Amino acid sequence: MATVNPGAGSTKLVRAPKTAEIIADHLRSSIVRGVLKDGDALPTEVELVKQFGVSRPTLREAFRILESESLIVVRRGSRGGVLVSAPETSVAARNFGLLLQMSGTTLADLYEARKVFEPAAAQMLAQRATPHDVEDLKAAAAALAALVARGTDAADFGEWSAATFRFHDLILERAGNNTIALVGAVLREVVTRHMARVMAVAGGNHDEIEKQFKRTIRTFNKFTALIEAGKGVEAKELWSAHMERAGRNMLWGGLARETVLDLYV
Repeated sequence: MATVNPGAGSTKLVRAPKTAEIIADHLRSSIVRGVLKDGDALPTEVELVKQFGVSRPTLREAFRILESESLIVVRRGSRGGVLVSAPETSVAARNFGLLLQMSGTTLADLYEARKVFEPAAAQMLAQRATPHDVEDLKAAAAALAALVARGTDAADFGEWSAATFRFHDLILERAGNNTIALVGAVLREVVTRHMARVMAVAGGNHDEIEKQFKRTIRTFNKFTALIEAGKGVEAKELWSAHMERAGRNMLWGGLARETVLDLYV
């Protein structure tokens, strides 16, 4: 353990990284920079032990670090080996979902965050949308309209919710900002569970639910027209108003006080 003296009269302990961590850092850097690509096989243990000048237990500890980050897959046995694995969004989503649960994050808190970044994404989309993006938005709105047109007698409100959230997904995916797209992907499972919870709490009030979805379809169509016209400010304002109105339906009663953990128990 080393010590440093950042200022007069103060001493701070600094833990030196373990050899396994240094090796993991080196391999991780090669993976994220694309030197090692998804599906590539790492050299054998014998070769890596010689390359890094370490023992097999130390090398295997480095592997465990990278395996826990889903950056490699270790195959054991006579045909075993270590393969590079591209990190999946589901891994980040699972970890972030656990953080939301353990920190007691409320559904109101979650929705408040969505009301910030979704309208911003809407404005970006209007500025960058391609004809293909517009067609996909139209198709998503039409898919929801087709489901609602079947009426509540044949309704699967979970299916309606999934179709609705697909439209939200498109806004985040096509905004042209990779960070926003990834945030949306990481939150997808939590938001999907939230919407399912809303439908369950709403119970048998089919007429009111159908009325809300029909209003949502009109908003989707108006929003798509603004995107097609490249009207970013108007698209942002419309989506902000939509999120505000939808929030009253998503968080009515005791739902606002429920936590993300309540979605998983």
